Amino acid sequence: MLNDISRVPVECVIGDIASQEDMEVVVNAANAELESGGGVAGALHKVAGPELAEECRHLAPIEPGEAVITGAYDLPNKFVIHCLGPVYGVDKPEDLLLVACYRNALRLAEKNKIESIAFPAISTGAFGFPMKDAAKLAFRTIKEMIPELKNVQRIRFVLPNKEALDIHENVLNSL
Repeated sequence: MLNDISRVPVECVIGDIASQEDMEVVVNAANAELESGGGVAGALHKVAGPELAEECRHLAPIEPGEAVITGAYDLPNKFVIHCLGPVYGVDKPEDLLLVACYRNALRLAEKNKIESIAFPAISTGAFGFPMKDAAKLAFRTIKEMIPELKNVQRIRFVLPNKEALDIHENVLNSL
């Protein structure tokens, strides 16, 4: 599904974040050490190859809400933006930290003159953030950031299944 928030198209799809060939940057739902793991981080590191881990080693650790950018290596993208989302119920205030992830990722994309960015549903997997609440925060943040975005022209959310897609589409349509 494609929906415009102000002037920027926002798309929600079911798919693999590591195979978004038409996007300049993909966002990694990273861990503090920027290492391979399960979920999004594992998928991206597996495809990118060992060079990604080597570059990440010099940038870690990062704090919840922070974002850093690296090359994409064997991924079909130019860059990877790594965000450390909050662990729900542990990292406080989790809503502001999640907003900071999206804000910082979009600012890095802007700074690097990136036109297209693909996000996963940050913090909603192993970090336990409720999907609907996370989607609301993500889309509200994007809407607030649109006036600052001169380079970013397309945003995609790459989701793991139909349930996540339905939640994101419903939230997006309610804006």
